[in-house]
Amino acid sequence: MAKGKAVKKKQKSASDRKQANLKLVLSGTCDVCKTPCARGIRYRDNMKEPGAVGKGVPCILTRTYS
Repeated sequence: MAKGKAVKKKQKSASDRKQANLKLVLSGTCDVCKTPCARGIRYRDNMKEPGAVGKGVPCILTRTYS
């Protein structure tokens, strides 16, 4: 290679990158989880309050790539 010539790296387009998909789990799933995470513990504790309404929390253990 000649001196001073830069090598350009091939860049991936945004559609070529892998994207992580996480499943939404409810507090019942977090209760029986063998490896509880901080997010799941916080969500579980919030759902124990009277009148709490929750739609689930993304579970890092169910991560898949597409």
